[in-house]
Amino acid sequence: MRQLIIIGSGPAGYTAAIYAARGGLNPMLIASSVEAGGELMNTTDVENFPGFPEGILGPDLMENMRKQAERFGTEIVMDDVTELDLSGDVKKVTLGNGETHEALSVIFATGSAYRKLGLPNEDRLSGYGISWCATCDGFFFRQKTIAVVGGGDSAMEEATFLTKFADKVYIIHRSEELRASKAMQDRAHADPKIEFLFNKRVGGILGEERLTGVTLVDTTDGSESNLDLDGLFIAIGADPRTHLVHGQLDLTDAGTIAVDGRSSRTSVPGVFAAGDVIDPTYRQAVTAAGSGTVAALDAEHYLASLPQSSVEADPIPEAPLSPAHA
Repeated sequence: MRQLIIIGSGPAGYTAAIYAARGGLNPMLIASSVEAGGELMNTTDVENFPGFPEGILGPDLMENMRKQAERFGTEIVMDDVTELDLSGDVKKVTLGNGETHEALSVIFATGSAYRKLGLPNEDRLSGYGISWCATCDGFFFRQKTIAVVGGGDSAMEEATFLTKFADKVYIIHRSEELRASKAMQDRAHADPKIEFLFNKRVGGILGEERLTGVTLVDTTDGSESNLDLDGLFIAIGADPRTHLVHGQLDLTDAGTIAVDGRSSRTSVPGVFAAGDVIDPTYRQAVTAAGSGTVAALDAEHYLASLPQSSVEADPIPEAPLSPAHA
């Protein structure tokens, strides 16, 4: 039986593993068989993660985190979790290969998945003109023409932010009724760089090596037209990956895992959550990494509070992990 199992291999999961491994908890990290590294594996240049003044490729950043976690003793398993039993003092994690691992604590850091349009070329041109994160990629579209797909607060916020860089920003929405708050709508309508394309949906994505434009379908009469673009930002929402804990952990109205205040403590003792799976707002690599730190510290403190007989087979360090170890 282990002291800690971490589920998820994005910035939150790997950072939690680094802290936990340095603290002597000998964690196992379940990284996934096909999506190891999380959303940053689909990103090209990352220029806003501290410590890389020249930027770094998303896959390279995640590979560095993986190596750092392994350096301190994290065991990384390339498989998928198919079932969780969080009901008892000992948590049970079942993998796709049929193996079941037990631990006294679990950190759940499975992240979130941006909703996609489901169109050909969407995945192929991800990072080559198509993005789901204005904060991450807006800088690359200086003096360009771009479009944002969506009608909620996130779409308005993305479009307004992108006007700092782009010369022209279209907002594409399938109806004339926006879901965004009035304040966000008013701000977008007042921006001279923003133009609304109502009653339109993206029916096709154009480009070979990079995005060159989209095909728009009129939702009222079905007519089609092409729109030349340098960039397309998809802002139709994101879904936290919580299916494994439905019925076991409390969720928020936004569908994320509920935690106690600024901690990572969930509704079940010994179970902690970190990263995008608890964050419906920021969804940045650096905030996820900070969240992973919190989860590792919370897990360490929880394990230290257990009777020593519970952890004799896998002792925890005598001194608690502290931020000074960063």
